Amino acid sequence: MGIELVISGLLVLMIIAAIVAVEIKDLLSSVVAVGAVGVVLSLLFLLLQAPDLAIVQLVVEILALIILVRATVTRDGTDYSTKEIFVKTVTMIGVLIFIFYAFRAIKELPRFGEPKMKVASYYVTEGNGIKNNISETGAANIVASIILDYRGYDTLGEATVLFTAVLGVLAVMRKVGRKK
Repeated sequence: MGIELVISGLLVLMIIAAIVAVEIKDLLSSVVAVGAVGVVLSLLFLLLQAPDLAIVQLVVEILALIILVRATVTRDGTDYSTKEIFVKTVTMIGVLIFIFYAFRAIKELPRFGEPKMKVASYYVTEGNGIKNNISETGAANIVASIILDYRGYDTLGEATVLFTAVLGVLAVMRKVGRKK
């Protein structure tokens, strides 16, 4: 199975979960569907070899999901004890899908002690390392130059994800405008 087929399947799964989140009447189920979209997105980041983005996405998704579930359960008057079998089944299916893709991602990792250093070797060794870094970027600190010059868009994306998560938490937890 090609990587393109796996990625397109995960994208279709994200689209279906997003449609379910918008169309479903139950508020808690909608929050869970939104959480599924975020978890599948983190799997996509893993498959596209961006583990740093996958970790940030997963952490933000888990925190946001906990806060949204807490806010939903306190506001919604639905009795959730009657839906136990359905919830357990959907949870088990989600866990099995996650385990399947996690094992696929772990198989793709290099052996311990033998990292793939294609890009990092350029940062460190090409043109005498730090001397090349100073002449190319103007920065004396190699770590700062990698984060800000070579991976600036990536760093901007991570900062945007964290900023958006903070705004979401503030919007959900605000006191003004809340009905008692």
